[in-house]
Amino acid sequence: MTSLRRILRRNSSAELQAALPATLHPVLRRVYGARPISGADELALRLDQLLPVSTLDGAESAADLLASAHRTRRRVLVVGDFDADGATSTALMMRQFTALGFEQPDFLVPDRFRFGYGLTPEIVRVAAERKPGLIVTVDNGISSLDGVEEARRHGIDVLVTDHHLPGRELPAAACIVNPNAPGNRFASKSLAGVGVAFYVMAALTHELRKRDALPAGVDTNPARLLDLVALGTVADVVTLDLNNRVLVAQGLQRIRRGRCVAGLRELLEASGRTLAGVTGQDLGFQAGPRLNAAGRLDDMTRGIRCLLADDPTQARALALDLARLNTNRKELEAKMQLEALSLIDARIASLEGHVPAGVCVYDEGWHQGVIGLVASRVKERLHRPVIAFARSEAGWLKGSARSVPGVHVRDVLDAIATRTPGLVDKFGGHAMAAGLTLREASLPFFETEFAHEVERWIDEETLAGHLHTDGELLAGEFNVATAEALREGGPWGSGFPEPMFDGVFGVADTRVVGSRHLKLKLRATSGEVVDAIAFRYLDGADAPEIRANDRVQAAYRTGIDEYTGTRKLQLVTEWVGKL
Repeated sequence: MTSLRRILRRNSSAELQAALPATLHPVLRRVYGARPISGADELALRLDQLLPVSTLDGAESAADLLASAHRTRRRVLVVGDFDADGATSTALMMRQFTALGFEQPDFLVPDRFRFGYGLTPEIVRVAAERKPGLIVTVDNGISSLDGVEEARRHGIDVLVTDHHLPGRELPAAACIVNPNAPGNRFASKSLAGVGVAFYVMAALTHELRKRDALPAGVDTNPARLLDLVALGTVADVVTLDLNNRVLVAQGLQRIRRGRCVAGLRELLEASGRTLAGVTGQDLGFQAGPRLNAAGRLDDMTRGIRCLLADDPTQARALALDLARLNTNRKELEAKMQLEALSLIDARIASLEGHVPAGVCVYDEGWHQGVIGLVASRVKERLHRPVIAFARSEAGWLKGSARSVPGVHVRDVLDAIATRTPGLVDKFGGHAMAAGLTLREASLPFFETEFAHEVERWIDEETLAGHLHTDGELLAGEFNVATAEALREGGPWGSGFPEPMFDGVFGVADTRVVGSRHLKLKLRATSGEVVDAIAFRYLDGADAPEIRANDRVQAAYRTGIDEYTGTRKLQLVTEWVGKL
């Protein structure tokens, strides 16, 4: 559990609530009143609410380039990324190229331990052995200046599809599709890599239809692949603006009807989820991590093959293999997390309680595939940006950064690189997550620069770890109907946060489950008694012992406990503190 000083309640607009349908559950109406929506129409989440493909600059040029490759039967090679966004982007393009009748489309994912991220010159030379006529990057490429030049030297055109923030110079690709490229007029800057891939495939399909070049008797509608778009969008934790909420909601509808790729079905079922009740949280916390485990510990090729498998038996075998890798990942992450927190505790003690505004952690034995997760856990503990480093090769470190709202970590790295040329070798990413490489000898100086730069961005509220909630649940609202309404009211995620509530409770009973978690029976001020669980409560060395008859303050989400055979409400605490 994270330390916390204060709970802040969101303001719910009475005017917006009044404009919403009267048939909405009252709790859901209060929650929507505190979310960035303009009216009831945004709740429909229909496909016709998507931003037009024609407004994504570069998509139509990309479609023309790909249609030319289709006509001349040039071989297309997709170069992906080793996370869930990159895997779903790759699988989506491969499935659509195959449906459209492209000449033996192929894909390649850089081994993160040998080649690192993106279209590097080294991975281009590997790609060239397959003799493609066109390389299409997904979820990478916008910073691959040298890689694109290497492709041109081999006579290979490059189409860059990406969503990461560009640097000062763009690669000399044949075409670039990136909503965050300078001057791109696309209204949603939050598309995930798989969202960009979806738009490009939609533009291509439209172009081939105009040319009367669609194959007969084949379903080529890109909407059939929205399950992959939903998975990649949720797993990449991009902001769920209206456009992304439509993409995710439509993908979830397909999954719930069983109209998803076999690999995703097996990934969900391996985690104990039934398709009919799947939520965005199941994609983000169950299917996504299992898929990501391949890229973190092994090779994302097997994750992509899982998403490309049509045979259920093959898909099941690959999904179970990914589940095994994910178990290994969790064990490794837990070990590294404890080591990181021990390093932080020792540093805090040596600094008499002072923690820098930006924190770096490093251990020479850490696995570079898991450092992003470690950075995320430490960030949750300290409420400030964190970079976790691992050794990549002799004399070099790879870092994975995770940030907090209000601190654009990619821009922080850019400011440091500009101020001290040569300090950071490579970097890239988003507002909330970034990666970089650094000489090992430069780490102490970089730590100081990082802390100083973050100080310019961060405020005391963020450092204090304030937690935002939707207020209290009222008498009569502690029930399964409330939890179901909130579950169906999503998709929830970054920028459209899952509902969280707070309140003061009496403790009726407690017990430890699974050695790390605390199960509680809580009595609300209304007298209602409800089950609650505090996951990983006992992980914190400073967690106070909670006993029957204590009073606690809790911040919690609503859940449904179905493991006992009866469906009942269970509060899932984000934080619980003894009063």
